This record gives sequence, C-alpha cells and structure tokens, in this order.
Amino acid sequence: MVTDQNDKNPYTRGIAAFASGLRYDHVPADVIGRIKLLMLDSLGCGIYGSLPEHSKILVKTLSRLDSSVECGVWGTRQRLSAPHAALANGSLVQGFELDDGHSRGSVHTGSGTFPVLMALAESRPAISGRQFLTAAVAAFETAPRVGMCMGQEYAGQGWHSGSLAAFPAAVAAASALGLSEDQTVHALGIAGTQVAGLMAAQFGSMVKRMHAGRGAQSGLYGALLAESGFTGIVNLFESEYGGFCTTFSRSNDRFDMTQLTRALGQEFETMRVSLKFYACAASCHTALDAIRQIRARRPFKADDVKHIVVHAAGLVVKHVGWKYQPIGLTSAQMNLPFCAATLILEDDVFVEQFTPEAVNDGSRMALADRIEVREDAAISAKGRISRYQVRVEVHFNDDSVLEETVDAARGSDRKFASEADVVGKFEKLASRVLPARQVAAICANVLQLEKMQDTRDLARLLVLS
Repeated sequence: MVTDQNDKNPYTRGIAAFASGLRYDHVPADVIGRIKLLMLDSLGCGIYGSLPEHSKILVKTLSRLDSSVECGVWGTRQRLSAPHAALANGSLVQGFELDDGHSRGSVHTGSGTFPVLMALAESRPAISGRQFLTAAVAAFETAPRVGMCMGQEYAGQGWHSGSLAAFPAAVAAASALGLSEDQTVHALGIAGTQVAGLMAAQFGSMVKRMHAGRGAQSGLYGALLAESGFTGIVNLFESEYGGFCTTFSRSNDRFDMTQLTRALGQEFETMRVSLKFYACAASCHTALDAIRQIRARRPFKADDVKHIVVHAAGLVVKHVGWKYQPIGLTSAQMNLPFCAATLILEDDVFVEQFTPEAVNDGSRMALADRIEVREDAAISAKGRISRYQVRVEVHFNDDSVLEETVDAARGSDRKFASEADVVGKFEKLASRVLPARQVAAICANVLQLEKMQDTRDLARLLVLS
C-alpha cells in the first residue's frame, strides 16, 4: 500500500509536465480553431446563465459576502474577487444545461476552464490571447482524461460530473500563471482533495448548478496556493489509500490510470468534445434526435401516440429515465420522458421551453407518462463509447410502429457543429442579455483571440456596462 506522498507519481506528474510545458506553437491549428468555438459556446452559456433565478440568488448572496470589484460576473453589473467570480461564472456556464460535454469522459470542461482564465485575465498582469488559448487547451486535454480514467464507475456511484471541474480549473490556472511542473503537481493535489458533487442534486435542487462553479473556484485556489509555495497531494491519482482514483471508485480497482496520460500531446481530446443544441441533460439528446427523425418521416402530434419506448444503456436509464415529478426546473431538464414530451408538443427543447411554469405543465406530464426508458443490455455492454446510443420506438394509435436508432447526437464529436451553428447558438443566447454590438464584438474577439495582447479587453465585454 502506498502510504507516502513522495512515492512515484507518473500520472499526476505526467499531466503537470504536459500542462507546464505546453506552448501555443505546439498546438495543431485545428485544435486552436476548435478551442475558440468551445470558448464561444461556454461564454454564451454563461452570459445567458445569468438570467435564471438560481443564478440571481447565488450572485446576490456572494455580493453580500464580497465587496471586491476585481472581476466581472458575466451578463451582470456585479463584480467580485477572482475566486468568487470563478465560482459564480462557472455556475452560470452550467446554469441551464447547455454547456459542453465529452461522451467518454463524462465531463463538462468549459465551466471549469474559462471562468478561471477570465478571472485571471482581470486580476493578474496581462494574459495574452495565445497564453489564454494554450491554457484552455491544457485544461481540455486534462479533464476528459480524468473522466476516462474513472469510467462509468464515477457517475454510477453517484458523483456528479460537474465536480470534475476542479481539474481543468487547476491546470488552466497553472498554465496561465506559468507555474513550474512541481507547482502544477501541487495545484492538482490541492484541487483534487476539494472535489465533491452529488448526483442526487439533479432531482430538483438549485445546487447542481453550483458544482462546476465550486470546482472552478477550487482549481483556482489550487494554482494560486501552489504559486505561493503551499503543497498538495503529490500522488493525487496514484495513492492507494485516499487517492482520487481509489476513493471515488466503489471497489478500488475500477479505474484505468493509463488513460490520464495516454497519447497526451499527440491525440487531442479537445477534438472529441461535444456541444449541446438542446437545453437538457446530454443523455437525452440522441433520443430527441431520433424522435425528430421519425417525425420527419411521419409528422405526428401527441394525440397520435399510444406510447414511446426508448431503449438505452443502463446508465442513461438511471440518469434520465426515472418517472418525472414536478420538483423544479433542474428535474425537468434532467428527465428524458419530460424532454421528449416537450419536443413533441413544443417542437424544440431550448431555453424558451423551460420556464418555471413549464415544470408543472399538465400536457407534458401526461405525455411523459406514455414514454418509457428501458435498458437495452446490448447497448449497456458496449460501454462508455456507446453510452448515448438509443433505439426509439414510437407506437401509434393505429397500431403502427416507427423505429429509429441514433448513435451520436447533433453537436457531438462525431457530428460536430459548424462554426456558423456555434456562432448562431452564441448569438441566440448572449443577445438575450447584452446589446447586439457587444455580442458581435465578443464573437469577433474570440475568433481572433491569438491576436489579442491583453485578454482583459475581452473580459470587459462580458458584462453589462
């Protein structure tokens, strides 16, 4: 048993070496292009995320505790200290179930990355666009690998993926601050011991929205403390007693640490990140696409449907296939039968469809009661790589049945969106909060970020004047 923190730490140190050694010129052009689109998407999610009531409560509460004017809270006039801004903006990015994901890693990386980098852009000496992009890539290469290391065990045991935001946050901050390899090891070790976030939060609570923000804050603390000489768990991933992997794995062996550094710097997981075009849990998206495709073949209304069966992986059934209860907005967005009913009745599942009143919509709940999510053992057996695959059967009142199988949702890494689609989503979200000229300026600056000498100029555009 490993009992000494000074034992070998090839995986923790491997990530630290990659992050501290990465330079802009090392990153392929297509990865730089992709990280800009991922950044634009996260900023749009965060700006729009300032509108819901849970975000207003969080920001108002933080403002009572923190009189600093160091960093802006996106989409608002509020200013906070860097750690509280990271907490707030990370929570806003995940504030409406619209932010990025990684199917094999089951992690939302942008919510832990960009709020931290923006906080540093405003609170530290000038961080250039190239430094910013490099740090973002380091973060997007780290977070999915932690998720892949843990496999389905992490979510299956009841830990929410938003809690993993501490890792990209620590790496992004360490890279932007120019920390050494040793300092980055400590930044990871400080951030990793703060990881938390329970999956039960999805059943109606506001606190689920805060998981990623808390991770962003923890990662920023980790890097800032490590910069000052504070030490963390140096064998964070490797320790056999109390290490991250053993602690968060039910049987202490259902993880694969080789995933943490496999092809690091050679194969870019940034290119395997997915974007959402429905405002709901990622586990719902393939089923919604399947229903869209069936409706394209045979337009139908709710009254035409006897019942619908969604055949999916067991983890999807557990995650989003439970019987809907009108507990709150979070539960509505995390429930596949309710979201499928919303699509059939409203023709979309975006921000307009999820109002406080929608949670108790009797017509949606009635249709949701006729939608069953059932485990398909063959899909479950394929593992995480096919975790979102579904086969949807629509049974009509005339006893006919139409079926559709979807392996990957639109916006996923296998069906990634065009630049125009990403820009369109950003504009649709940000324009609900900021003036059109400001929205256009954000978009233009992000798409040419490598030319920016001081990213503080971009940070100023994210808030109300």
